[in-house]
Amino acid sequence: MSIFDLFSKRLKREKGQLPDIYDYNSLPRELRVQIIHIISDAFGDAQNDIYCRAYKTYDDINRILCREFGVFHLLGKENRPDTSIFNFFLSEESIERSLDVVEVCFNKIYYFAINNAQAHFPRRRLDPLDAIHQLNYRFKEHAVGYQFESGQIVRIDSEFIHAEAVKPVLAVLRDSKFKGANEEFLKAHEHYRHRRFKESVVEALKAFESTMKTVCHLRGWKYDSEAPAKKLFITCRNNGLFPAYLESQFNHLIGALENGIPTIRNKNGAHGQGMDPIPVPEYLVRYALNLTASTILFIMEAHNNTK
Repeated sequence: MSIFDLFSKRLKREKGQLPDIYDYNSLPRELRVQIIHIISDAFGDAQNDIYCRAYKTYDDINRILCREFGVFHLLGKENRPDTSIFNFFLSEESIERSLDVVEVCFNKIYYFAINNAQAHFPRRRLDPLDAIHQLNYRFKEHAVGYQFESGQIVRIDSEFIHAEAVKPVLAVLRDSKFKGANEEFLKAHEHYRHRRFKESVVEALKAFESTMKTVCHLRGWKYDSEAPAKKLFITCRNNGLFPAYLESQFNHLIGALENGIPTIRNKNGAHGQGMDPIPVPEYLVRYALNLTASTILFIMEAHNNTK
């Protein structure tokens, strides 16, 4: 089932009435209902059949959420797990817990998509990949600053940077050889979404360093496994990963990295903070994540295009 561009929506666009600033603190009811429609279409009708694959999937999701939220029931004692999940989602005020519901549901959809398991849902009306596409479209349509990428909800602050850096990085890091870097990069975004800013910066740096270590390992270059970002970057450069004529540009880039990601991590994340907690500003974390994404993408493209 495709998305229908209604007359009222086109009229709002023509009048410039659509929001152009992302909201991170609420999920409009209209969006929640649309998300429920997407999930229902992706799994198909559960009915009241405990042997139905859709029913079993909803039951699994319900159990996961109850366990993680530390409750016995999401909302009272619902007879059907899909009803319990959807009623909870419609009434939950916490944006974090609401997004948890979306993430768990679409993580299942994502799993079925990459494992070609959609054939087990004979009543489904929407392909898993189309469901993910529609979710991200609805987020964007309502100017809600989140997207579902690589199995989890990530926060986006700039649509351009997300499209040109973050999303491509998540795509290239899916290679099993870069599993460690991928996990760390996703953890960085998970911490960022939950406003655990120090942890986010630390994981971003780990992802950056893990990417370079993996490249060095795959190419048989000697490197110190405990080396900081700057030395790893220089090892890659000295072994010809980057063209020699870009020497000056790389020196500037290394300088930016020295005063960017590594410095942020070293000063605000990896060392003791004494008696008084050291706050890490959100804009600084956003900068670190964006710079990490751009640099990892640069390294991966050099690795894939350099003999």
